[in-house]
Amino acid sequence: MAHKNDSSQVNECLKQVHKDKSGESDSSQRSSTSSSPHQRHHHNSRTESDSSGPHQDAGRRPADMFPFKELKKEPDCHLQLDTLFPSPCHTVLIDTDQFQRGRLVPYKGHHVWDSNHVKLPLLNLKTSMDSRWSVVQKSLKKLSSGGSKVRDVQMAINSYNQKHSMEWPFDALYSYVTDVQKKENNFSLVISKMAQLALELPDLIKHPIPLLKQNHSHAITLSQVQISCLLANAFFCTFPHRNTMKHGSEYANFPTINFSRLFGDASRRKTQKLRAIFHYFNTVTGKDTKPDGLVTFERICIALPDLPQWKRQTETLTNLHVSPQGTIEEEGAGMLQVDFACKFVGGGVLGAGLVQEEIRFLMNPELIVARLFTEKLADNECLKITGIQRYSVSYGYSDTFEWQGPYVDNTKRDEWKRRYCQIVAIDALSFKDPREQYTKENIRRELNKAYVGFRRNPNTPADYTPAIATGNWGCGAFNGDPKLKALIQMMAAAVAQRDLAYFTFGNKEQALEVQKMYKYLKNNSITVGKLYQILNDYCKHFSQHPRQPRGLYEYVTEAAGVHTSQL
Repeated sequence: MAHKNDSSQVNECLKQVHKDKSGESDSSQRSSTSSSPHQRHHHNSRTESDSSGPHQDAGRRPADMFPFKELKKEPDCHLQLDTLFPSPCHTVLIDTDQFQRGRLVPYKGHHVWDSNHVKLPLLNLKTSMDSRWSVVQKSLKKLSSGGSKVRDVQMAINSYNQKHSMEWPFDALYSYVTDVQKKENNFSLVISKMAQLALELPDLIKHPIPLLKQNHSHAITLSQVQISCLLANAFFCTFPHRNTMKHGSEYANFPTINFSRLFGDASRRKTQKLRAIFHYFNTVTGKDTKPDGLVTFERICIALPDLPQWKRQTETLTNLHVSPQGTIEEEGAGMLQVDFACKFVGGGVLGAGLVQEEIRFLMNPELIVARLFTEKLADNECLKITGIQRYSVSYGYSDTFEWQGPYVDNTKRDEWKRRYCQIVAIDALSFKDPREQYTKENIRRELNKAYVGFRRNPNTPADYTPAIATGNWGCGAFNGDPKLKALIQMMAAAVAQRDLAYFTFGNKEQALEVQKMYKYLKNNSITVGKLYQILNDYCKHFSQHPRQPRGLYEYVTEAAGVHTSQL
């Protein structure tokens, strides 16, 4: 069921003659931002000379290795979108009539202060000059005049967050200024531009921003400039009611958005994060580098009765390319790219976390704004983001992570001025004891979660749907078994009718194991339903032999062999 938005924008939208097919309520939870059968196909223009991929130098590929260059990518498999319009399940924060004329103008609505929308700092029940926004304006105007130091930023933030002034340290921000060369950070100048950007909030956000709440499918499209303004306010910690996630607090079920945690507990990690963040703000406030596109954030919820009946699925596995080389972001460009997410999107990006999700949010900081309005993901939900821009290049992971420099993103755009970059955030289960993942209930949960993320728009033919770029989802700090997670994702992709590019991040042995397992299942036409039954049987075997269970792939191969001999 789509989240109902009864704002003035939606009421106006409903009066329009245009029939927005993507806005119709649908119990099957189709994508609210994608058109029904579109109008044209961007023909594949790749040639043998430009078909780059992880195995382009590997010589002749074996018959069981699906060629990387043949995996579908956007824009080659793109279908033209219908005209951008708001709908009951899609809030658009720009004026779509002006957009058709080539102008990005904020849509004018009526701000509200309620539990269904973001509470902006410019809204307050008080009417006196001492209102929060008045204090924010006064403090940020001082910063915008130039010459500010970290102490000035600290005083500004504390002026409208007095309750937290004694508990928010800023030592990481001080360390950044001390440790990073001035020619890179130019702190005072960037802070001045950021303060000016944050002060534009009343001019850039003129319509309520709905909260993407659990059990409701809804999408929000906003401009990159609007995102940058919201993130500037997040940096200066202006958002009210968002400084705690304590049980029972108003936003306990939402990620933090104010940047206060990033400023304390100095570490090398924090310094590298701040390098990426300040580069982003320096770029979006530049006269010649200010972004001019749109981005869509879509929460997708599939009702439990509409999820696959896994034991009854008759599909066999789709095409798979496995590689120990390459990354989801680089080689997976143009595909649906999997974010190994935390249920609170962004995970520890504003804290100390620095694994796959946090790194992606730092290279593409526009993702961080999702934390402003996205409630914790439930087991049958995902968040899909379309159109983000990449700003930075990095190296390493966790303690070895390092911001290396700017990235010039030349990715083409679709008809809605969104870059052909689509990310889906799906959160795996976290296991303190890895043995816990081998239960029927946990395997079904992971299958459902992967399917929700992989499911294509039912109105778009499979031939026009890009492949999925993924890897060892939930196999780091969450203690998932890479062998099991590979099978689960292959099964979900099969039911979703999408091909897979699977990156093992340098693990050649795993790449060979996954490819061998896939080849066996594919050659023997093992269905998803049969494989699901085998995995359930393995769970029983595992519970009976928890100390010395059979190897998963060994067990699957033997069980599948028994099945094929009975055909």
